[in-house]
Amino acid sequence: MKTINQLAFVLLLLIIVSCNNKSKKITDTNDYNIYLEITENEMLQLAKEDLKFWEEKHEKEPNQFPYLSKIAASQSQIFTKTGNIEALIKAEKNLIAANELSHYKKVGYLRALARNYISQHRFKESLELLQKAEVIGEGLESTQKMLFDVYLELGNYKLAKSYLNAFINTTDFDYLIRLSKWSDHRGNLEAAIKYMEQAKVIAEASNISSTKQWVYANLADYYGHAGEIKASYSHYLKALELDAEDAYAKKGIAWIVYSYEENPDEALRILNSITKTYNTPDYHLLKAEIAEYKGDSNLKDTELKLYKAAINNDMYGVMYNKHNTLIYAEDSKHTVKALKLANTEIDNRPTPQSYDLLAWTYYNQGDIEDALEIMENHVVGKTFEPEAMFHLAHIYKANGKLNEVKELKEELLQSTFELGPITTQKVQKL
Repeated sequence: MKTINQLAFVLLLLIIVSCNNKSKKITDTNDYNIYLEITENEMLQLAKEDLKFWEEKHEKEPNQFPYLSKIAASQSQIFTKTGNIEALIKAEKNLIAANELSHYKKVGYLRALARNYISQHRFKESLELLQKAEVIGEGLESTQKMLFDVYLELGNYKLAKSYLNAFINTTDFDYLIRLSKWSDHRGNLEAAIKYMEQAKVIAEASNISSTKQWVYANLADYYGHAGEIKASYSHYLKALELDAEDAYAKKGIAWIVYSYEENPDEALRILNSITKTYNTPDYHLLKAEIAEYKGDSNLKDTELKLYKAAINNDMYGVMYNKHNTLIYAEDSKHTVKALKLANTEIDNRPTPQSYDLLAWTYYNQGDIEDALEIMENHVVGKTFEPEAMFHLAHIYKANGKLNEVKELKEELLQSTFELGPITTQKVQKL
């Protein structure tokens, strides 16, 4: 009788687990498979054709420096569509040449090079160019919008807010998306979504595909942070309807499949389809994380080796400093490297996130009091990102601040989708 009861209990447990898994299933391969099987990227092909056209024009008329800007625009588009860092660096060189030939007096060229530097995480150099453009004054509001972006990245929140206030216009798409970004920075996700939804209305009225695609993908991110996973998924699909090769949207769906539905094999299938045509080093880190969740140590090691091989390319510069710091911080053999990189990040952009890297490195090498001091002075109350709060919880625990750990644990368990299954397991053990 006891055996029968035990069997009934096991069957009931299996039914409950099965029902839970079905209730968490929101994606459908029929929705997105068509975007994974694309054999030709039309937009990439157009960018390559444009590049060839302007290169030939410039070859015939080398004194026409405006052609350099056109060449750089095509190269930037190729980077966006492929992740090929070489294209971004070539664009930089052409934009430098265009600025030199115009004596750094053309605002359009200054802003184009500033955008290139933002892509490379060279925010201080971007700022210098934008300040030149601001002095010239032409197209001032466009420059002010970019200055807001850069000051926010640099952690100068007072100046960022002052520039945001300089172009207030609740009917302007550019203003609304920046107000949304500012709200997110302040930890007000509800407001961030509200303003992005208002921007979405404007984008749909304008009917410009690239603008709609951008706002759909960013709304999808915000919905995911808010735990509205179905809305997140539907907006990634909306972005893909407009550009079947949108790697960012596909990656977002892969994260839903992995983090929410806990289907690592399908997530890897999606990611592998993306990296056939679009690849940046961080994809290897995501694949390594999913491999760890699967218990596939061989795949994890392979992907980590591929990541390390990729970032050996000097063209990446400081773009992967954060990722590298986190990797080195948790490896006792490389804490010196981690400290160097964390301090470099603080020098480049003294944000709460950069100080979090330094504190996490100190924590991992056993300097728990220094780690706590950095967190309390530079991170607590200044950022609400789950990763930083996860690190803070561990540092609190090491310093015996258990009430604070309990509060943070409750908050972090509301962010399991963002954190992912592996980190969530670590949160549960706090």
